[in-house]
Amino acid sequence: MSDNHPGPEPDAPDAWALHQGYRVIAGVDEAGRGAMAGPLVAAAVVFEADADLRLALVNDSKLLTPEQRDAAYDELRAHAAAWSIGVVEADMIDRLNVLGATHLAMRRALQGLAVEPEFVLIDGLAPRGIEHPHRAFVGGDRRSPRIGAASVVAKVTRDRAMERLDLLHRGYGLARHKGYCTPEHCRALLDLGPSPIHRRRFWRVAEMRRQQLPFDQEDLQRLREMGDDG
Repeated sequence: MSDNHPGPEPDAPDAWALHQGYRVIAGVDEAGRGAMAGPLVAAAVVFEADADLRLALVNDSKLLTPEQRDAAYDELRAHAAAWSIGVVEADMIDRLNVLGATHLAMRRALQGLAVEPEFVLIDGLAPRGIEHPHRAFVGGDRRSPRIGAASVVAKVTRDRAMERLDLLHRGYGLARHKGYCTPEHCRALLDLGPSPIHRRRFWRVAEMRRQQLPFDQEDLQRLREMGDDG
C-alpha cells in the first residue's frame, strides 16, 4: 500500500496521525544503511495514543550518547505496546542493493509485531511493499517520537550485533566503528582483505578488486553470482 496521505508533510507526524483518527501507531527506522560491513537493521515500535513519549528521550539516535541510547532502549522496550526487529545480512544487501535491503528490513520488522498497527510512520522516503497504511517523513527521526523510538531500537540492536561480530572477525575494529567507513576500517580492510560480513558492492570494498587484492574462493563465488560490474 502506498502513502495514502499526499500533500505537504506536517511538522509533527505523531500529532497529525492522531488527528487523522489513528490510535495504534508504529514508527519505523533503520540503522546500518551506510555501513560497509555488517547487517542492515530496521525496527518497528508501536505505541498507543495515550503513550507518554518524551521527544528528548527518543530523538534521532545519532544525536544521543551511547549511554543515553542504552537508557532509552530499555525504557522504550518496557513501555511500547510492541516492538520488532528486521535484519538483512551483508550477502543479501549485495544481491538486493541497499535500498531494496532497507525496504525488506522494514517489512520484516512490521511483520514481526505482536500488535497490529493501524498506521505506520516511516523515516525517509516511502519504501516499497509496505502493506499497512503509512506515510514517510524525511528527517522523521527528529520530528516524530515514534520514529525516534524506532531509530534508537534499531541503532542499539545493530551496535550490539557489531560488538559480537567483532569477536568473530578480529582486526577490523568493528566494535569501535560498527562497520562504517572510517580510516581505521579502511586500513584494516587493505591489510586483511574483506571478511564474510563485508558488503562486496560497497564502493570501498569493490575498489579492492581494482587493486587486485586477494579474495578467497567464497568471495569469488559471491562476486560471480552478483555479476561483474566492470
